[in-house]
Amino acid sequence: MNRQDRADRTIRRGKPSRGFPRRRQELRPEEIPPFRYPDELPISEKKDEIVQAIRDHAVVVVTGDTGSGKSTQLPKMCLEAGCGRRGFIGSTQPRRIAAVTLARRVAEEMGVPLGGFVGYKIRFQERLSSATRIKFMTDGILLAEAQSDRFFKAYDTLIIDEAHERSLNIDFLLGLLRRVLARRHDLKVVITSATIDPESFSRAFDQAPIIHVSGRTYPVRIVYRPGQDESDEESTYVDQAVEAVGEIRREGGRGDILVFMPTESDIRETVARLEEKRFLHTVVLPLFGRLAGSDQERVFRPLSQDKIVVATNVAETSVTIPGIRFVVDTGLARLAMYNPRSRTQGLPIVPISRASADQRKGRCGRVGPGVCVRLYSEEDYLSRPEFTPPEIQRSNLAEVILKMLAGRLGDIRTFPFLDPPSPAAVKDGYAVLQELGAVDNRRRLTALGREMARFPLDPRLSRMLIQARKEGALEEMIVLCAALSIQDPRERPLEQEAQADQAHARFKDRRSDFLTLLNIWKAYQQRWREAGSQNQLRKFCRENFLSYRRMREWVDVAQEIRDILAEAGDFKPSGTGEEPASYEAIHRCVVSGYLSHVALKKEKNIYQGTKGRQLMIFPGSALFNKGGDWIVAAEIVQTSRLFARTTAVIDPAWLEELGRHLVKRQAVEPHWEKKRGEVTAYERVTLFGLPIVERRKVNYARYAPEEARAIFIRSALVEGETAKPYGFLEHNRKLREELERMEDKLRRRELLVDDDTLFAFYDKRIPQVADIRSFEKWLKDQGSDAVLRMTEEDLLRTGPDWEALEHFPDSFQAGDVRLPLSYAFCPGEEEDGVTATVPIHVLPRLEPEPFEWLVPGLLSEKILHLLRSLPKSYRRRLVPIPETGRKVMEELAYGDGDFYAALSAALERATGVRVPVAEWDRSGLPEHLKMRFRVVDGEEKVIQTGRDLLRLQGTAVGSHQDAVWRKARQHWERQGLTSWDFGRLPERIELGRDAFGVMRCAYPGLAAEGTTVAVRLYADPQEAMKATRDGLLVLYQWTFSPVLKNLKKEWIFPVPGRTRPGMTPLPPGACTFLGDFKEAERRLQIYILRELFDLHDPQPPDEDKYRRTVRELPAQIGPRSRKLWEEVLEVVRERYQVTSTLFKYRERSRGNPPAVAQLDAVAREVERLVPADFLLRYRREQMRRIPRYLKGLRIRTERAYVAPEKDAQKWRDVEPFQIRYDQALERFGPDASREILQFLDEFRWMLEE
Repeated sequence: MNRQDRADRTIRRGKPSRGFPRRRQELRPEEIPPFRYPDELPISEKKDEIVQAIRDHAVVVVTGDTGSGKSTQLPKMCLEAGCGRRGFIGSTQPRRIAAVTLARRVAEEMGVPLGGFVGYKIRFQERLSSATRIKFMTDGILLAEAQSDRFFKAYDTLIIDEAHERSLNIDFLLGLLRRVLARRHDLKVVITSATIDPESFSRAFDQAPIIHVSGRTYPVRIVYRPGQDESDEESTYVDQAVEAVGEIRREGGRGDILVFMPTESDIRETVARLEEKRFLHTVVLPLFGRLAGSDQERVFRPLSQDKIVVATNVAETSVTIPGIRFVVDTGLARLAMYNPRSRTQGLPIVPISRASADQRKGRCGRVGPGVCVRLYSEEDYLSRPEFTPPEIQRSNLAEVILKMLAGRLGDIRTFPFLDPPSPAAVKDGYAVLQELGAVDNRRRLTALGREMARFPLDPRLSRMLIQARKEGALEEMIVLCAALSIQDPRERPLEQEAQADQAHARFKDRRSDFLTLLNIWKAYQQRWREAGSQNQLRKFCRENFLSYRRMREWVDVAQEIRDILAEAGDFKPSGTGEEPASYEAIHRCVVSGYLSHVALKKEKNIYQGTKGRQLMIFPGSALFNKGGDWIVAAEIVQTSRLFARTTAVIDPAWLEELGRHLVKRQAVEPHWEKKRGEVTAYERVTLFGLPIVERRKVNYARYAPEEARAIFIRSALVEGETAKPYGFLEHNRKLREELERMEDKLRRRELLVDDDTLFAFYDKRIPQVADIRSFEKWLKDQGSDAVLRMTEEDLLRTGPDWEALEHFPDSFQAGDVRLPLSYAFCPGEEEDGVTATVPIHVLPRLEPEPFEWLVPGLLSEKILHLLRSLPKSYRRRLVPIPETGRKVMEELAYGDGDFYAALSAALERATGVRVPVAEWDRSGLPEHLKMRFRVVDGEEKVIQTGRDLLRLQGTAVGSHQDAVWRKARQHWERQGLTSWDFGRLPERIELGRDAFGVMRCAYPGLAAEGTTVAVRLYADPQEAMKATRDGLLVLYQWTFSPVLKNLKKEWIFPVPGRTRPGMTPLPPGACTFLGDFKEAERRLQIYILRELFDLHDPQPPDEDKYRRTVRELPAQIGPRSRKLWEEVLEVVRERYQVTSTLFKYRERSRGNPPAVAQLDAVAREVERLVPADFLLRYRREQMRRIPRYLKGLRIRTERAYVAPEKDAQKWRDVEPFQIRYDQALERFGPDASREILQFLDEFRWMLEE
């Protein structure tokens, strides 16, 4: 069905003709004009049979081929049968041109003026009077009249002509008549049909009689001429048709030829290729719906030349082309099909039915014998369906359903259609109405749907006009609705496509094809206002390649819509002088009618449509290659692919409002927002699967009030996440924190109730509130928050062990400083255990030893862990370990001295087992059994945390300085010093008390900075004294520079070739073990200088001592330095003697593994005693012992060579102590306490002895 035919269905007013009543006066016999039946018409032979059948039956079915005279003679036969006395004899036609032509023809045959006894009524035009008895009309007109005349009381006879076409209007009329005939026994119905399934009409009307009228036709020879590959017909049927026509002409066939093609483009191509053949005395003419009117008339005009007409299926039954001798049938047609699943009106090229093929064949047997060439095989023909499916089975039923609902005609599923629509089509029709808001989810008519049903328009157009009233865009939408109801007025004549495109370009709007149509309308109306003549309008249309007829039709339809709206009363289109509607207003109206036709851009011209469809903008659209992110389309058509036609750019924000009854909302990720004071979620809004809102914050209580309330209670009240404080929350928080501290101290988690119990506490007391605003209102109404204040009974499951809690103090005494303690029970986390908060300025003053005692409440667990970590040789003597731990605890005095020394002593007293301090494994202690330190500044901001106090002292102190410290530095510090000219330095400088009440102190020291000295402040007195030792070394060198300059030349290792007068050279190779010779001599000088100025130990910057040294040392510096130098050389010589002896005996011991093993042990002992950096390791009193130890090693070397087994036995007696010493040294490291380091040093020299 083409667009012009669809336009007939768009406007169905059906108002009765003016000037005469619906109930007509009875017609007297003398008022009937004389008439006759033309003898040349086949139906005249059946006149008596038909007249009698009409008299005898309520329904008669008359069949016959086109041209048999059915349409013109049946009204007269009804008159002869006595019909038309009390109402019209109505004859319906599928097309307007047929209604007008037939009325004119019958009026001529009866010798009456048109509009008198015989008249017609079509859309926009009627020729009727009070004398009219035979009324021709389109089936759409009669269907519209049925809205107000349900029983067709204006008619006593109805002729439903061309019923075989089975259009939707025809099927609806036939269904209505099946109902009406049960009530109106006086009504006569004649159904005419081609020879296509007349039995279906007979069955529908209780086996109504069928009268067949045979056509006067000549024999037609059928030639089956399939292509080489029938499966590839779509790509070859043009070639086959052109070849078939050529063959007809070559064989001498004269007469007109009719070629059936499925599409307009196929026709254009076929016409062009046939014209290239240049057949003699032949003209090639196209025929299709969109062809200009003048070109169509040429097909029917008698010509002196033969005609080759290339047509669509419009020439199949709708029109009769005279003189056709040959038919070339491709067997294909483009058939309108509506797919309920994709919701697209498709125009696929499909094989025609057998009945349609027979109709095409019949076109060539009217004037003489004919030939029908079928471009497919006979097998193909026989395999095709007998009939084309009725339109109702392949149409969108939305309009019909809406009318039936509004007219209360019953359920479409039970309506007596000849062929009921498929359930899918009915479902889709309801879906369209639901999309438009005309019906609700229960398929009941809404207020909007009732208003839409007032207008005899397509439901989508009705919806857009209703929206236009709201948007103030009624005038524009009247024009656009009219445009969408007719065929596109733009023309592209053959061989003038480029000129047409150029002419149409001036109207294009780059954002909207709808505005392009409005631009055409405005230009046309402007020309009308300027010229005022039809000739000028025709000229305007020619110049702009517009169809004058379609433009006039556009104007007429627009006026008709205005009349319809005027009758409604509450629709007032704006005048032309008012401000035009905005882009938004116009396109919001369009979107309201085409919500399922919106699409989101994927790439360039490809869009994601609704319901998962993928669309492409039609190449003829102004938006092609220029479309926005979102578009709406008036048409979605399936041809070679799914195309969006008549499109415009839209704002997706419109969709949520216009499609509010269709959008799906989903709220995800509900969460409490403290600032907003409500439970929010992210809303996702989709329309037919397209996301129009992705992540919009919304109040979750609108979606799930109960769940929102639960989140509010848990987050705002249980967790205390509120923007402002509340007394009850602060009370509950403090009480809970106090009880949680008990749990942390006792390292138990069964005291406090869980969050679910807290939730239940609030859930029981507060009403249905889910946000702060409603909560505060409820709280204010309560007058007090006492009901929400918790007690210990509300929070505790069981009572705590109060006696045990006393062993977990809230502070720790470290020397003269008391540090706050906090507890955390979170195994595996960094803050697990006991944490001491240490002010940054206090940190350097702390010693690690007191913190090894931890707190009394954890001491027992720590002792048990240490006992279990002892070597097996000790552990097996201490079982059972828990009992041993209890005894040790009884003997141990908390905080008395070094913890590990006290532990060893207590263990020995309790069990008699002596465990050396070095055996206690500190490294394996769990983290919560080590004190954790939180270093804070003066504002109690955390600087650093950790459990290694010495490491923190080395990093945190140096990295942090506050304003007080910076001010002190500016006052005291100096740099670039080479002499003591800065006066006396105090032992410490008090900077004031911190937030904990502890006095902050800075400690001055002398720092060596390159070749000069600086006064610096230190937070740690030990660090200050270490720096001062190095600073004094530089300062003394400046003071004694003249003397030291010459002495340093003597402080060398006198190897051969590098000696000074009076020096005894060292043996060759004696200094090889020292490595870098230059670095070794630098160490030698530092050793001598430290011993000269007594700078081995850290010391404070004592000016008196400095002055005394400067005064007394000059007389002694030479002899003392010489003695120190000689003592070092003696160590080097003795070492060389030992290594030489070792080398000699190794050579002799080849083949004697025991001797080699013992000699290697001696070598290791030499390396350990005098390594390359020995000058940095020893003080003078130790250095003077080493030659004696080396001589002892030389004697051991000789004995190990002679009696290796005896040496090995002696070593085995000493080795366990050496191993323990090495393990202790590795375990405690250089940062151990002063007492431990002193003990290790004494132990080491005892081993050497």
